[in-house]
Amino acid sequence: MFSTNPFDDDKLREECGIFGVSGADGAAALVALGLHALQHRGQEAAGISSFDGVQFHTHRAMGHVAGNFDRPDVIEALPGAAAVGHVRYATSGDTALRNVQPLYAELASGGFAVAHNGNLSNALRLRKDLVRTGSIFQSTSDTEVIIHLVATSNYRTLLDRFIDALKQVEGAYSLICMTPEGMIACRDPLGIRPLVMGKLGDSVIFASETVALDVVGAEYVRDVEPGELVIVKGTELRSIRPFTPNAPRPCIFEYVYFSRPDSISGGNSVYSVRKAIGAELAIESPVDADLVIPVPDSGVPAAIGYAQQSGIPFELGIIRSHYVGRTFIQPGDKVRHLGVKLKHNANRKLIEGKRIVLIDDSIVRGTTSLKIVQMMRDAGAAEVHMRIASPPTRHSCFYGVDTPERAKLLAAKLDLGGMTEYIQADSLAFVSIDGLYKALGEAERAAVRPKYCDACFTGDYPTPLTDQDETRTVDQLAMLEERVG
Repeated sequence: MFSTNPFDDDKLREECGIFGVSGADGAAALVALGLHALQHRGQEAAGISSFDGVQFHTHRAMGHVAGNFDRPDVIEALPGAAAVGHVRYATSGDTALRNVQPLYAELASGGFAVAHNGNLSNALRLRKDLVRTGSIFQSTSDTEVIIHLVATSNYRTLLDRFIDALKQVEGAYSLICMTPEGMIACRDPLGIRPLVMGKLGDSVIFASETVALDVVGAEYVRDVEPGELVIVKGTELRSIRPFTPNAPRPCIFEYVYFSRPDSISGGNSVYSVRKAIGAELAIESPVDADLVIPVPDSGVPAAIGYAQQSGIPFELGIIRSHYVGRTFIQPGDKVRHLGVKLKHNANRKLIEGKRIVLIDDSIVRGTTSLKIVQMMRDAGAAEVHMRIASPPTRHSCFYGVDTPERAKLLAAKLDLGGMTEYIQADSLAFVSIDGLYKALGEAERAAVRPKYCDACFTGDYPTPLTDQDETRTVDQLAMLEERVG
């Protein structure tokens, strides 16, 4: 399986991308195109379910959209004017075909297919309760909890049962559900995970990012609002808001890394925000240097902003091969290290003797930064200064992002001096949390009810973390028993 991110072992990864079409002939083909545009959001598996007015049809596979959904026979086996698709990384549930979405079940009201972006922070608690009362799970994905809650609800209509299920879950979700009665798209009450709505002729389209609308030629209409359910039935479209209104907290990391730079998120150009973050970084952490060099590809917009603000020339000092996925040479540390150069290589003639500023979007474990700094030194750089277009990532995400456990996050283990020494840079600086908010048009981060979810930087989680809290309690009790023993 190929990855579009050359250093995918040291990046925060979105759990998935979702795309749905209602009211278009050959809907599955449109979904496949939309999923291509969202491939960066999930590269382990992909799936599409369609509804032809009588039956549901599903095809799920490990790997990329290309190679699985670019064959005529696969698309022809997914007939109908409604379809929903999903690309995923595994954050909840293991990497296995049984966890590939959309998940499908036959309920009393008929078929029910669901694609989910996000993560439920009380899924384990709910799952235990459901199993205790007789539910039989077919996957280890938290998304299946929603299906069982719908199936076991005592409300009469499917829509009421669906709302009843959502009122029992905590955490982050953007959902596209396909039923015989129509399509339902919704976001959690805080809008942590993104979801947008578009139109293509008379058909309605939902997607994780606007770039997926662009690819299929659809017109962006608006974002699905936090806590909103949009129901599409034939040509009828209606909206309901069954939750108590809350101040939204969309994920701020969408602007830092997750979204494609050509997407619009929350009314903001992701590309422009990333340039603005780079400019803030130059204001906060200037350095006397000869060149500003991005770490490809995610560091490019911020590096342009840093160069424009600082007046230091922007250059491509690291060249990335676009024809290499995961390093295919595995055995032995020496050979594995050489595999890195298949993906990134220093532009030696440009770098030699220069003082350089490296711009990257984030530091997670620190292994990538260490390799890149060493690559610059091997190419003859006189000085290597690292600047990061996000605050230090000190906390794990429980809302649908594949974050290492906190003990593996470099910024959770070391202070700034320790991190600088670890990556072997001459200096290291991160944009401040207020600087990040300034790039998004805010004066600063509000101490109470900040505008975005920034828990990975601040530890300020906007929802309860029931499963995590119960796990901690169990661990503490176990430690206490050991001491007593």
